[in-house]
Amino acid sequence: MLWQDYLLVPMGVMVMRRSRQAVTNLLAQAGIRVNGDDSWDIQVVDDGFYGRVLRDGSLGLGESYMEGWWECDRLDELFRRICSVGLDQNGQGRVRLLLEWARETLLNRQTRRRCLDVAERHYNLGDDMFLPWLDRYNQYSCAYFDGTDDLDQAQEKKLDLICRKIGLRPGHKVLDVGCGWGGFCRFAAERYGCSVEGVNISSSQIEYARRSTQDLGLDVAITCRDYRDLVGTFDKIVSVGMFEHVGHKNYRVFMRSVHRCLREAGVLLLHTIGSNVTCRKFDPWIRKYIFPNGMLPSLAQISRAAEGLFVVEDVHNLGPHYDTTLMAWNERFQAAWPDLRQRYPETFKRMWEYYLLCCAGAFRARAMQVWQIVLTKPGRPQPFCRV
Repeated sequence: MLWQDYLLVPMGVMVMRRSRQAVTNLLAQAGIRVNGDDSWDIQVVDDGFYGRVLRDGSLGLGESYMEGWWECDRLDELFRRICSVGLDQNGQGRVRLLLEWARETLLNRQTRRRCLDVAERHYNLGDDMFLPWLDRYNQYSCAYFDGTDDLDQAQEKKLDLICRKIGLRPGHKVLDVGCGWGGFCRFAAERYGCSVEGVNISSSQIEYARRSTQDLGLDVAITCRDYRDLVGTFDKIVSVGMFEHVGHKNYRVFMRSVHRCLREAGVLLLHTIGSNVTCRKFDPWIRKYIFPNGMLPSLAQISRAAEGLFVVEDVHNLGPHYDTTLMAWNERFQAAWPDLRQRYPETFKRMWEYYLLCCAGAFRARAMQVWQIVLTKPGRPQPFCRV
């Protein structure tokens, strides 16, 4: 195009063309084509997609999918490719990154009051949303697909793996920090004859956990309590899928709290999603729509928080199993949608499938991990935790 021809093109059209070219070039780095034929290619429905992605990064990418501005047959594979080449780490402008760094450094996003945000906006969505696509123990964390491809069996294997790693025996007193719908509490009480207390701050989950365990006559108590207020003394403590809500300013507080409640000869198992690198930011789309104030710890952050309080006995990476878990959840979520659509709009469906599948792709790319970390107090014999 000659320079004179630019005078005949409206400014908005020129901006859109440049935005399209910029996004196309960016995606090409991951082998993704705009309107291409591969299952992981993006099919653009609204040309506003290009400018929105350039302006808002991952937040714009997710919001424009929710609103139907683009489609993709294999979101999981799309995000595997994006994460494999690091496109997910691209900034959203230096000023925005600086502001985000300042907020994470100066503010505590996970205060007692802020922690209630994720309970209210995510976990209190209701049993009718989550339970149709979870397993029979209602585990909302990574399963363990050891010798099985069935989600229900894999979640039971995960629960039993935890129990064996901490050396659970009949009569032990166990604390579950962030107990969800009470699945681990129920499993440990049923299978191992333990006395279990679960603590949580989600009113919806607490109500369900109390009802489901009481109906079975199990020795289980479900308490509404923040992890900072833990009381009592326990032989074993587990925390599965809760540490992602603690935040870097509170990691040491968490460790001190569980240390205070663990017997000298006790065992702590921490099961958490983690980041390969130490950082203080979180994906803006997931933080806005899925997990308010969430943050992924690194192994360095966890070990620093535990230093002087615990001995790290074992670290087991289950990361690849979360890819399989998320794909199974999405399959079940899609099957449950005909009933769910009576209560939730189409944008809600697109939001959840985007969340489940983009995370599956990230785990497949090894951009995130899941660790089961066994810890003990200094001086006690090493437990038989590698099972």
